Amino acid sequence: MSTAQTLPKSAGRLLLVEDEESISEPFSRALAREGFEPVVASTLAEARACLKEREPDLVLLDLRLPDGDGRELARELRASSQLPVIMITARGSEVDRVVGLELGADDYVVKPFAVAEVIARIRAVLRRSGQREPRPERLSAGDVTVDVPARRAWLAGEELSLTRKEFDVLARLARNAGEVVTREDLMSDVWDENWFGSTKTLDVHMAALRRKLGEDSNAPGHIQTVRGVGFRFAPAGEE
Repeated sequence: MSTAQTLPKSAGRLLLVEDEESISEPFSRALAREGFEPVVASTLAEARACLKEREPDLVLLDLRLPDGDGRELARELRASSQLPVIMITARGSEVDRVVGLELGADDYVVKPFAVAEVIARIRAVLRRSGQREPRPERLSAGDVTVDVPARRAWLAGEELSLTRKEFDVLARLARNAGEVVTREDLMSDVWDENWFGSTKTLDVHMAALRRKLGEDSNAPGHIQTVRGVGFRFAPAGEE
């Protein structure tokens, strides 16, 4: 079986300063899947230590932390470096945004946020700051090829006509070909981490994608269901 080519680990070292595990854990996993190297700090003290030890390429900074205000760290960073900073906070007032940007933040994101949007902002900030972007992905698994940046996919050399969500589901599965991707991770990555609707929408898109891949319900296909967990992508016919 051909394995998917994943993003290189040099996409960028990120320091995520966030004390809410319900946010930091799924967010850091999503960042890692995109090729970044995230490190999580839950306090200002931990963040300062990580800045010295890990030398990140960008800081994602929450403002409300157990041992102080994240704006203190933003002031320190701007006094000593040009390290890119994206502030992430529940404070959504115009005054808070203006203060954050005046402190030198490169961008400002308000909770709750869509993971895909923040990742796009991270890449934009890294481009502006001169950091190198990872090489675009072209994934291959069996007779399926997915060109992620071009948003095109082929089955046995014939291009597939996919909707936006169908393509995103296929790309997510192909990126981890041979591994089980949970329903929760698919919903988080393809929709967003704050999706509260029924996961039936995933089943609808999965059924449509399987039809376009020529799946036969009576034989193993590219997309295999792992009951109670999620889905696995493999070349047609492999168990």
